[in-house]
Amino acid sequence: MTHHNCENCSIRAKYDQAPKSLIGRFWRWHINFCPGWKGYIHSLDDEKRQALKNKYQLK
Repeated sequence: MTHHNCENCSIRAKYDQAPKSLIGRFWRWHINFCPGWKGYIHSLDDEKRQALKNKYQLK
């Protein structure tokens, strides 16, 4: 199993604190194509995956 640091990502934490900040907006844009984030999302169970999709308004 691949280890993903997305759970503890400092940039993600900045987004959680201030989504409209420059770094927050960068993180949100970045996850649209980041292979690490995609791997992380797919490694989660359905419930956690759906919770993140709702939290971050993902498709």
